[in-house]
Amino acid sequence: METFIEEVISQYGYVALVLLLAIENIFPPIPSELILTFTGYATTTVLNPIWAVIFATLGSMIGAIILYWIGTQLTLTRLEHLVNSKIGKILHLKMADFIKAEMSFTKYGYWSVFIGRFIPVVRSLISVPAGMTRMNFPRFLLFSTLGSIIWNSVLISLGYYAGKAWQHVLVQFETITMYFKYVLILIAGFLIIYFIWTRFIKKAPKE
Repeated sequence: METFIEEVISQYGYVALVLLLAIENIFPPIPSELILTFTGYATTTVLNPIWAVIFATLGSMIGAIILYWIGTQLTLTRLEHLVNSKIGKILHLKMADFIKAEMSFTKYGYWSVFIGRFIPVVRSLISVPAGMTRMNFPRFLLFSTLGSIIWNSVLISLGYYAGKAWQHVLVQFETITMYFKYVLILIAGFLIIYFIWTRFIKKAPKE
């Protein structure tokens, strides 16, 4: 996968970048971290950093819009059928990932589309519940675009400044991302416990 992405971007430049990022949004197992950090390295030789961010964001938005449209056509039952179908298995779709994205959307509303662009897997799938709930499309575009610009800019910048050491930076970034997810889980767990304590246990009548 890594060699393929390097060769395609090196040979086809911005066109490959748009297509890869669009596919990455629809097909979560393809890592945007790999695509974008190598793109950052490529900006030291064959690509322009500004145009790289622009075309990467264009690709991200094409994928997000496709998933939003798919979401408008889905019900929960249809979604389950899709996940369990042959296509779902080929695309490595998991119901748990959609549930995670839906919980994020339900909790944070419009902001989940923005925040979701920074969370692995959720970044791709958050567009589906947005479509299923018929989220205002211009707002969906706005929040998705802003999140994509920031995410793409950070990773392309990392690849640019790392130069030939971009692969080492990618490994370090993935490690940081993993720990960040654990921190989010701990924070979410604390908030849930705090909510239960303040709403139910603390207010329960004492015998």
